[in-house]
Amino acid sequence: MGPRLQKWLLTGGTVLAGLAFAVWFLRPQPVLVDLGEVHVGTLEITVEEEARTQARKIYTVSAPVAGRVIRNQRTVGDKVTVHETTLAILQPTMPAFVDERSRSELRAALNAAEAVIRQTQHKVGRLEAERDLADSQLTRAKALAKRGVLPVERLEAANRAAQVSEHALAAARAELEVQSNRHAAIQAQLIEPGDFEPESNGIHELRLTSPVSGEVLRVLQESEAVVPAGTPLIEVADTRDLEIRADLLSTDAVQVKIGAAVRILDWGGPPLEARVTRLDPIGFEKISALGIEELRVPVFLELTSPENEWQRLKHNFRVTAEITLSRKEETLLVPSAALFRRGESWAVFVLEQGRARVRDVAIDLGNETFAEVRKGLDDGERVILYPDERIADGTRIAERAEG
Repeated sequence: MGPRLQKWLLTGGTVLAGLAFAVWFLRPQPVLVDLGEVHVGTLEITVEEEARTQARKIYTVSAPVAGRVIRNQRTVGDKVTVHETTLAILQPTMPAFVDERSRSELRAALNAAEAVIRQTQHKVGRLEAERDLADSQLTRAKALAKRGVLPVERLEAANRAAQVSEHALAAARAELEVQSNRHAAIQAQLIEPGDFEPESNGIHELRLTSPVSGEVLRVLQESEAVVPAGTPLIEVADTRDLEIRADLLSTDAVQVKIGAAVRILDWGGPPLEARVTRLDPIGFEKISALGIEELRVPVFLELTSPENEWQRLKHNFRVTAEITLSRKEETLLVPSAALFRRGESWAVFVLEQGRARVRDVAIDLGNETFAEVRKGLDDGERVILYPDERIADGTRIAERAEG
């Protein structure tokens, strides 16, 4: 082989190698995709909503009568025992100030009352003397009647006179007591706030005890003050008896059933189990963060997990409630991320011999993760997740490596 032929062969080989590399480099590369698998499993349709814990029974202790409540020594979180722990102490209020005209009128009335007392005392003294005279006359009449000197009629007259004088004296003494009490009442109206001494006046305290064993939630009246009857003073509750309230959209609430299973999430610990106990029969309006007017329905939940798992939860703690609306066992499921609209129906891209093949499917219920397949797919088939504009029917694809 001559040098010229060798040169042509080397040149030709180089050209062919370049062409082969160009063909390989310019040919369409498979699109890297994420794949999911159609499988048989359990489908749960749930709704998630922010919720709050609350004590089932909150007791607000109020002042049963008007009075002066002394400064409350209780703080939020204090343990209380039913009918033993004192929550508040009430004392009588101080007397009001008396204006000058009223003070003058009361002093004049007091002087008049003192004069009437002196007059009644003189009357009592006179009637006591008359009673003594009537008693002595009766004694003599009895002695004379016993000897037969005095007629019976005179004895009876002396006896009646003694009885009349006794009754008159009793009436006068009662009148004296009335006037003394009236004098004391007028004198009491003249007492000024600075003259009032609870210790010397025999003042009694009213102690309000806890109606339940639990903890103090709020101290509504902490400082000493004069309060009218019915003023709320303190709130207590048994924080071990908790329920959870979730305000659902009315369109979701109509799908919730009493006794439905619930998972409690995002509370600071592992997921907890709960169940629906009741739904309010009336909704209320609520403005969302976007300014949209929504109709919400309160749904109440009861924790079913052991108490030692959630004992750190207290009143008015934020949680997330995942309420199960429906549950299907042994149903064919496709990842929701594989579905897209194709005209009026749903479709997916199925992996067939390294290529994407579009296929119409019929689905039923679904959640954020899976949807129930009624027609169009078989168990074990692999579908493309999150298909984009690079993928069409017949596009060569390859599964993206993990990571």
